[in-house]
Amino acid sequence: MANLMVGIDVSLRSHSVQFMNDCGDALESFSIPNNLIGAQTLLERILQSAQKLQSELIRVGMEATSNLGWHLAHFLKANLHQTQGSKAQVFVLNARKVARFKKGYDTLPKNDRIDAWVIADQLRFGRLPHELTSTIQFEALQRLTRTRFHLMQNIARDKTYFLNQVFLKFSGLRQDNPFSNMFGSTCLAVLQELEPEQIVSMSITELVDFLKEKGKNRFDDPEQLASFLQKLARSSYRLDKAMADPVNLSLSVMLSVIQTMEKEIAKLDKEIEKIMKSIPETLSSVKGIGPVFAAGIIAEISDIARFSHHNSLAKYAGLVWSQYQSGEFESEETKRVRTGNKYLRYYLIQAANLVRRYDSEYAAFYAEKYAQAFKHHHKRALVLTARKLVRLVFMLLKTKQLYTPPERRG
Repeated sequence: MANLMVGIDVSLRSHSVQFMNDCGDALESFSIPNNLIGAQTLLERILQSAQKLQSELIRVGMEATSNLGWHLAHFLKANLHQTQGSKAQVFVLNARKVARFKKGYDTLPKNDRIDAWVIADQLRFGRLPHELTSTIQFEALQRLTRTRFHLMQNIARDKTYFLNQVFLKFSGLRQDNPFSNMFGSTCLAVLQELEPEQIVSMSITELVDFLKEKGKNRFDDPEQLASFLQKLARSSYRLDKAMADPVNLSLSVMLSVIQTMEKEIAKLDKEIEKIMKSIPETLSSVKGIGPVFAAGIIAEISDIARFSHHNSLAKYAGLVWSQYQSGEFESEETKRVRTGNKYLRYYLIQAANLVRRYDSEYAAFYAEKYAQAFKHHHKRALVLTARKLVRLVFMLLKTKQLYTPPERRG
């Protein structure tokens, strides 16, 4: 009687498979196509081997390689219950941790067959992540929240590129922007419709009228703003005429791309809010955590029962800090570990940034951590605030209770 370990190295067209018993003996090594027929073939061979070994436990493991193993993982999870007298588990492993495990072997080459063998061998040792669960509802939501994350990252990158182009056209505006938002309607109108030379040559009255029209009379002192804008225009570099049209076109194209992605995000947000109406949750009882951020958090956590403590949830999100201690010395300045679920971490941090604006307890905590930071004050304080938020998220999901803000507590 021996337990069966099944290591699978995932790729686009085919998967390499390694069967191993719990003593580390290699049993079978073969490949299957990455399609439904291949999955059915693998299932049959697993069932045959488990019956032959009289296995009490079947462990199947594969790396989280994009979405290439998603269908196979869920197919096996749904169908391995056919094993009589055997407990079946399916694990999706972190590729970085698999690579670290492999480093323990000095002379192994790099190929798909060996990688499948390494995965099977790792299954024997335990200390595995939570096994795959059937949470299609949350994974469907995850498609939307992760796509939103992807677009938000692209927007941030493209905005940085856009601002670099702004410096070429109007260096002073990039350095000392008099508008509250570089991507606000008035600032964009200045960039799109005026050149620095035009601003310098315009009368104050003309420039004030332009700013009033584009800003819809929202500026408290348009004369002062116009005067400062002219000052920036006079001190700015002058762009060569051969560069002017290409820079303007670049700015126009990048702005169009950014605005298009923002419209697509609005579509995603609308669909996310629609789905969230059918999911019972209490996270949105916290002011600052709306349906979109609640969805991003819930989609990645899935079943909170997977986590025994808020510390394990924080570790899963990558909101933990390494320890540096030797003898009697212990460093106070530590770095956050560079692992964990980046999607969950993103939505926790974004939620924390809003919660601290509305909740006095989180505002005070943020201010304290901001004052204590040696550098990157906002970034470090915000990440620490997100770590504090993990405790609240864990409690609300565990108890299914509504949040009571500090002002209403007895």
